[in-house]
Amino acid sequence: MIKNNGLKGRRSDCPVNFAVETLGDKWSLVILRDIIFWGKHTYGEFLKSEERIATNILAGRLEYLEKEGLISKSPDPTDKRKDIYRVTEKGIELVPMFIEMIAWSAKNETWQTMDHRVATEAQRRFVEKTVTTKNKSKLIEDVKAIVRRGSCVFEGVVRPERQLL
Repeated sequence: MIKNNGLKGRRSDCPVNFAVETLGDKWSLVILRDIIFWGKHTYGEFLKSEERIATNILAGRLEYLEKEGLISKSPDPTDKRKDIYRVTEKGIELVPMFIEMIAWSAKNETWQTMDHRVATEAQRRFVEKTVTTKNKSKLIEDVKAIVRRGSCVFEGVVRPERQLL
């Protein structure tokens, strides 16, 4: 049953709009991707992402995602100058969306024609699995379990640096 408590600052009650407004923008998805798939947890690690997020944008998105309850922040136990960001259970519930986004991209002709030479073999296998698996629910639950353990999908996988022109 849907509760009627007004729009709570949202533009409409459309579920798609709600998700878009809650997630914020593309940078929020990139940050969540980096935690879930690559195990990034610090401001500095997020800054090293291939998409090259600006420092002011990153700071704002981390604060926003924490306010929305999708990530949590705690002091680094070994270096009090750093914070550690982790995905919350609310954030883990977005795993099915990420799996579907990966599968959708993999089936998209434009994505297929892009240069994927820097993708690791583990990435290639995972993308293929999102498209070909007969049991997507199991894949989703497996990814959630990995993240709940404090690990990430590509644990131990070293991604080569893309050469910028």
